[in-house]
Amino acid sequence: MKLPNLAAPDLASLLASRLCHDIISPVFGIQSGLELLDEMPDDAESMALVRKSLKSAVAKLQFSRIAFGASGSTTAQIDLGEAKSVAEGFMDFERANLVWSGERAYVPKNQAKLLLNLLLVANAAIPRGREVSIAVERVDPEPRFVVKAVGKPLRVHARLVRWLNDEVDEEPIDAQAIQPFYTVLLARETGLSVTLSQDEESATFIVEPAPVAASDAVAPA
Repeated sequence: MKLPNLAAPDLASLLASRLCHDIISPVFGIQSGLELLDEMPDDAESMALVRKSLKSAVAKLQFSRIAFGASGSTTAQIDLGEAKSVAEGFMDFERANLVWSGERAYVPKNQAKLLLNLLLVANAAIPRGREVSIAVERVDPEPRFVVKAVGKPLRVHARLVRWLNDEVDEEPIDAQAIQPFYTVLLARETGLSVTLSQDEESATFIVEPAPVAASDAVAPA
């Protein structure tokens, strides 16, 4: 997978910007609700706004802690049950439904992060929302995950498609492209490949071990 060059400080700052963008809306909702409660202390709608916004902010932060955070040491593993839980919490405030199936197991942290970032990609591809499904088909020894978005209009991020197709892309990474970029970077770091097939109403991402290049194969004795 060919990716544009991006310095580590720029990666960190763009991911931080993405996180702030996701969190700012529910935080403003809390602020607005509290300001209304200052004027109308017993207003039920204002209190409902505060509660809903707070739940949304917590869900997004819990999701981002795994999807973007360090999550322990470089060799740490993540429980897919926990990944499923934060994904469901996040999707409770999105338009698409989430269906998660497959075994519960501990996987290397970057595999779990890749799965959650593909959820973001799939969810963003169907802005009017219908369904995002995640199937953990196999974990060990060769993981296989399938993430599928179903809905219209379907728009997978154009640069992500180019990167997955190994097309040359020399445009600088901006705030719009950082999350798809990070997704492909995670795949490369984990030694997994992501293939995309799509039609008018669905996009399917299949994650499995990257094929071994002929030059890397061990010659027979």
